[in-house]
Amino acid sequence: MNTDVSLYPAIERLLLAADIDDKPQAVQHMYWRWQQGGLLRDATAALYPVPQPGRPLRPTLINPRDVPRRRVGSREGHAAMVHAIAHIEFNAINLALDAAWRFRAMPDSYVDDWLRIAAEEAAHFKLLRTRLQALGFDYGDFPAHNTLWEMAVKTDHDVLVRMALVPRVMEARGLDAVPIVQDKLRHIGDLETAAVLDIVLRDEIGHVRVGNYWFTTLCDERGLAPVETFRALLRDYRVSELRGVYNLEARRDAGFSELELAMLQDFTVTRDRQET
Repeated sequence: MNTDVSLYPAIERLLLAADIDDKPQAVQHMYWRWQQGGLLRDATAALYPVPQPGRPLRPTLINPRDVPRRRVGSREGHAAMVHAIAHIEFNAINLALDAAWRFRAMPDSYVDDWLRIAAEEAAHFKLLRTRLQALGFDYGDFPAHNTLWEMAVKTDHDVLVRMALVPRVMEARGLDAVPIVQDKLRHIGDLETAAVLDIVLRDEIGHVRVGNYWFTTLCDERGLAPVETFRALLRDYRVSELRGVYNLEARRDAGFSELELAMLQDFTVTRDRQET
């Protein structure tokens, strides 16, 4: 099949693309082409591990524990906080592209969900990069970590595990964090970035909802109980990204049940007790 109309080579090219100016725009255009029927799925397209997605030479990637802590009230601290969110959104583009590219047995509706999410993450990155530039900085000016993509690698063998641990854990923590970050931004007078995060939060609720839908759908197909399966995966993968305050309203909007929310809070308390 001509690669100009074959979906998987098109996704792969963008997954490996590193240019921060061209990549977000190209991802949005690819989703438009998919919607118009201009990209076709080819079952014979090669599938192999992608050790790292395309990324620019900067930012420097370091251990999360080594990311410098800065006062939000300082010029550098303010920009570093915006940079950290922009970095998450750039990584989220790659996560969404990989979800669409890797799991070939999933239906068209799944592909459509993750290409749309990739396009929305690209839009978020562009908005946050614009805010970062307005502060006198740019993406790459601060070090960052690679935790999000590391979870993608750990879950590349099973779409159910990916849906459980990336949108339902990693991205769901973003739902919890955004209101806290917005409060800090408003406190220092950055109402423009706080408004951008309104858009991010709205869309991310939808992204987590997609993860919830496909996780529960896959559990149903495999005859698994979703809550028990989720708890087992949290334990088996030693997930630690559950501490802190939960945005219960956003999580409910994203499709978490009251039983799951109670389980998450209980799981967090149990983990804390085990580690003290």
